Amino acid sequence: MGMREEFDRLVEKLQMERDEINLKIHLASMDAKEEFADAEKKWGQVKTKASEIADGAKETSEEYIAKAKIVGEELKETYHRISKRLSE
Repeated sequence: MGMREEFDRLVEKLQMERDEINLKIHLASMDAKEEFADAEKKWGQVKTKASEIADGAKETSEEYIAKAKIVGEELKETYHRISKRLSE
């Protein structure tokens, strides 16, 4: 096999690898976008609950605060997963 054929095969392999990586990046990006959109809904809940808890005029129970904290922790985990996926 000549130098030209070896180079052609190398270019072919590089193109296939490039295409596979590009597809994985695209799919990961789509997954991350979908997960982030879901997280945005939770973010809205957290902001609302935080506002209600901060409002001294409204009485908030310990149970309500505990539930808000759980939603916040879930959101934190979601953001961590998304960040990790995007950095891979």
